Amino acid sequence: MRTQVAIIGAGPAGLLLSHLLAQGGVDSVVLETRSEQYVAARIRAGILEHSSVEVLRSAGLDTRLRAEGDEHRGIYLQWPHERHHLDFVGLTGRSVWVYGQTEVQKDLVAARKAVGQEIHYEVSGTALHDVSSDRPHVTFTDRDGAARRLDAEVIAGCDGSFGPSRAAAPAARTYERVYPYSWLGILADVAPSTDELIYAWHPHGFALHSMRSATVSRLYLQVPTGTDPATWSDERIWDELAVRLGHGQDGWRLTPGPITERSVLPMRSHVRTPMRHGSLFLAGDAAHIVPPTGAKGLNLAIADVALLSRALIARLRDGDPGPAEAYSDTAQRRVWRCTHFSWWMTTMLHTSGEEFDAELQLAQLRWVTSSRAGATGLAENYAGLPIGLDAPR
Repeated sequence: MRTQVAIIGAGPAGLLLSHLLAQGGVDSVVLETRSEQYVAARIRAGILEHSSVEVLRSAGLDTRLRAEGDEHRGIYLQWPHERHHLDFVGLTGRSVWVYGQTEVQKDLVAARKAVGQEIHYEVSGTALHDVSSDRPHVTFTDRDGAARRLDAEVIAGCDGSFGPSRAAAPAARTYERVYPYSWLGILADVAPSTDELIYAWHPHGFALHSMRSATVSRLYLQVPTGTDPATWSDERIWDELAVRLGHGQDGWRLTPGPITERSVLPMRSHVRTPMRHGSLFLAGDAAHIVPPTGAKGLNLAIADVALLSRALIARLRDGDPGPAEAYSDTAQRRVWRCTHFSWWMTTMLHTSGEEFDAELQLAQLRWVTSSRAGATGLAENYAGLPIGLDAPR
């Protein structure tokens, strides 16, 4: 087998990259360890920033997003007895969209199938070879048990933090921050109790009221790392959400419903640099992880892929190696800005049990919600910086 770009991973990053490359006249083959059904069902991110929506629009992938997604002007920041709305559109002219990663995946799968994209699901033993050279290749076993080899000019690692791509690209430096708490997340078959997301600071710990649709709510509670979700009954979860989200405060009510899924998500930041090793380029979770507080995980992956597709088209179609040489440095300016924003949101909203920390957090929340400069800074980062550009200096 031979192609121009071998893409490892058929999640949103890998499929979006194959789509953008095809639009630029570059062919690719996608390899995925999991089944198509497994990848499609993964419940992950649910917020698309303005820049991500623009990428999907320009790629012709926003039809269902515009019809079925929910555009939000901003978020609520809350602490006991106070709730404040931050109007992103009024502050920055940019909105965000509630549209789950599962829906983005459906759109990408449909678009790639429509043009006959070659995708190999349920492969095993994937190994990357000669990535330091200009003739890399990938070996794997297909779902029928046959040994295969895929030769390429470039390999794109879009296979997450546990895939083979990260291991094949030795990092010059790795940075990591592990937080001493996790999120207990639930999906519930109940209409959201809020029109926009609520980020709540509470002495018991952080809580978030999000949503996936008009009939499905997504909610989170800060819990100690190592928490077993089975130790939280449905009743306990709803009771604690009601406390932290302010049920009854100014007449607002949290409506409980049947919980269909629960899981515990550890919180950590991880950045490896550079995001390129020879002919291997990393994108998305293969290169960086952020805590979900700032809603940046999927959006960073989309930004990486938007940059990487332009770089590879310039190199493989136009013979211009410049953008590919600059890819890692360019991408990491945005990665570090979003890593900082995710850390800032996380440390502002999650409790440590220390009274001093609590007072600092409340002072910061009061400043963000009372200062136009503070509110604009949060809105600018949350709604999304331009792709390929650093924060304004």
